[in-house]
Amino acid sequence: MANTDLFETRPGVPATDTVNEAGGRAYRMNAEHALAQLAATGCFQNTFYTSAQDQLKTVLALTEQVAPHFIAQTAVFAREKGFMKDMPALLCAVLATRDPDLLVSTFARVIDNGRMVRNFVQMIRSGVTGRRSLGSRPKRLVRTWLAERDGEALVRDSVGNQPSLGDIIKMVHPVPTSPAREALYGYLIGREVDQSLLPESLQDFERYKQHRAGVVPKVPFQMLTALDLDRDAWTEIARNASWTMTRMNLNTFHRHGVFEVKGMPELIAKRLANADLIRTSRVFPYQLLAAYLNVEPGIPRVIADALEHAMEISIDNVPRFEGRVAVLPDISGSMGSPVTGYRHGATTKVKCVHVAALVAAAVLRRNPDAVVLPFDTRVVTLKLRGRDSVLTNARKLAISGGGTDCSAPLRYMLHKDIRVDTAIFVSDNESWFNGSHRHSYYQTTATAAMEAWNRYRTRNRGARLVCLDIQPNTTVQATGSADILNLGGFSDQSFTMIDGFVRGKGAQDYWVRQIKKIEV
Repeated sequence: MANTDLFETRPGVPATDTVNEAGGRAYRMNAEHALAQLAATGCFQNTFYTSAQDQLKTVLALTEQVAPHFIAQTAVFAREKGFMKDMPALLCAVLATRDPDLLVSTFARVIDNGRMVRNFVQMIRSGVTGRRSLGSRPKRLVRTWLAERDGEALVRDSVGNQPSLGDIIKMVHPVPTSPAREALYGYLIGREVDQSLLPESLQDFERYKQHRAGVVPKVPFQMLTALDLDRDAWTEIARNASWTMTRMNLNTFHRHGVFEVKGMPELIAKRLANADLIRTSRVFPYQLLAAYLNVEPGIPRVIADALEHAMEISIDNVPRFEGRVAVLPDISGSMGSPVTGYRHGATTKVKCVHVAALVAAAVLRRNPDAVVLPFDTRVVTLKLRGRDSVLTNARKLAISGGGTDCSAPLRYMLHKDIRVDTAIFVSDNESWFNGSHRHSYYQTTATAAMEAWNRYRTRNRGARLVCLDIQPNTTVQATGSADILNLGGFSDQSFTMIDGFVRGKGAQDYWVRQIKKIEV
């Protein structure tokens, strides 16, 4: 019989048409897919392979190549499904110039809190989207947003600057519909007002500032931090804090002695592990990991345990995939960069490799027979158990490697005859070390990953490949087939998308097709 390694019948493999940021062979995404990728992963900060300025230039160039309707759909997807902030606000700012009518139907779904309003206004005024003034329609939308927020909501939204909510009020000139709303607008822009007309929380805040006595007012704690509060006051703040504020300020509470108060560690731990609060917070699992990694020495163990329990709850919606699954987390050197980029004075401790490890550990938790093959230029074998906690397995997987060869785990599965129904890459997609140097049958114009997958799916009919990219870029390592899903992001929506694809609902450009189903 002829040597099947040499003469195996295989469908054609498309030739590459570009190189990635690492200099390796790659396939260029079409404009719609590239815009969706950047909207789901872009952070407007410097990353391992690209700068914030380059991200901005690329996004703006892509918006010129796609229809305004798709820009609107992508903005909604990035905000509602991807939980992103800067990118969807930028896309709305683009719509303010490209198609103001679409902005009207998109605005409320994307610009849904004070931070998003500030992002939108600042991005327009910067001039990067083609205009420096808000214009009549964006002003009207912001005025409507202000009018529809109740007084207490505007108090919460008032935290933040550049621009402040007061600055925005001065720009758009909202017409107050009552003496109370007139007083609130006046207060937010720094005028003297009749304080008896203000929301109750602001009245309490003004009294507290004067006397520093009584119950701590229920205003955003950022408004209180300049008041040199004592431990009792901080304890009261912690008692009334939201779930998100609690997660983000554990070390602050610790430094102010909150956990020394009897019952407070248990109260905070119970809140952190509250399943309903976790699900409504729209928290990324990696943000819980960030809280866990940042816990200072001396914080009670019950707090760390609660964060670990919260992590288990946060991945409850990870599906039990049909068939056998292999997860292929990238542990190469570039994956050691911060997942949200390098931020001056605020760079996260969570690295891309942590996110890859979390995805792998979460899938293993829900699919105990899954195969996990971490890789750089080779596969690193680890002993993992599905019954271990997500954080336990994530810690084992968060290891540092060298170069990147996305063909390595596929070649390993071929060599070991590991048969799975779905293989899931979690990577920054910057493969450059080409396995073809060592295998004559890989010496084609395709990527090594695409060539290896082509061989794998020939031997394992019906297998599917998912490439989950967690960094902003515009190239892929595998393309051109209905059995390949390329998508970006690291929200729980990624799992939902993968599940639908695995269940046979896939088609070429599956992710983009899902975005195009969004009604705007």
